[in-house]
Amino acid sequence: MAKEDTMDSSEMNSMQWASVDVGNGVRLRYAVGGTGPKNILLIHGYPETAIAWRRIVGPLMESGYRVIAPDFRGAGGSTRPADGYDKAQMARDCFAVLQDAEIKAPTFVVGHDIGMMVAYAFARQFPGSTKALAVLDAPLPGTEVFDHVLLDDKRVWHFHFHQAPDIPEALTAGKEAFYLERFWHDLAYDAGAIDLATKQRYLESFSGPGGMRAGFQLYRAFAQDAAFNRTQLAEHGKTAVPVLAVAGESSAFAPVMERMMKEVAKSVKFLCLAQAGHWLAEENPAGLVEALLNFDRAN
Repeated sequence: MAKEDTMDSSEMNSMQWASVDVGNGVRLRYAVGGTGPKNILLIHGYPETAIAWRRIVGPLMESGYRVIAPDFRGAGGSTRPADGYDKAQMARDCFAVLQDAEIKAPTFVVGHDIGMMVAYAFARQFPGSTKALAVLDAPLPGTEVFDHVLLDDKRVWHFHFHQAPDIPEALTAGKEAFYLERFWHDLAYDAGAIDLATKQRYLESFSGPGGMRAGFQLYRAFAQDAAFNRTQLAEHGKTAVPVLAVAGESSAFAPVMERMMKEVAKSVKFLCLAQAGHWLAEENPAGLVEALLNFDRAN
């Protein structure tokens, strides 16, 4: 573990930053804190970084968790490579993070948005290292729900736009703040839940060199992700890892997440989180922590 600076207490309860080489010149930065004995891996989404979890890491550490929260490839303090944004590879990145943090026991894996897709790929590739899985407010490529329901919803227009070669980069250049604000504002139940200082941190990540392209590459890998997920289901059946699926009450995903996850998992518990849109950990952190703790205790 290559230790770096300590995170500002106002962000992540003075968790320690560390970094690890995950191969092919890619280095992932991650936050780690808490003494355990339980372990929880938190995988953020787009367009955010590990500090998306800033309001829940304290309560989780106080509840006996060692918390690991990486900036996934292309975001925050991690490398922005040209490729490797398929979620199976990103899950392997996260497994390397756990190894670097010397986490050996099965871990509660939690993913939001794009991170949800990574978390699912983690559980598929490393079931013995996955105690339980929480998937937060996002679709899963390769499911019937994703292919035939969500892609017709105008609220996910960006799924198509981000996959177009080069056009998103050209049209958002110099307009990063305006563009990203649409997501933070329009997908929220409470548009003020993400404060200006945090938005600035996110903006610094994605408006820097290669940042917007890295974000769009996450979506350009959806076809590869869908193929991986379909193959896993066809060859291995539904995952036996217990799944908690959570959607915000005003989210486009609330009506379909339970049905979607039941396509790929044997045991699914669904929760619609009140007073939240897409940004669950920032809009209703107390409700999310309660849901995670209750689910993990039951498994």
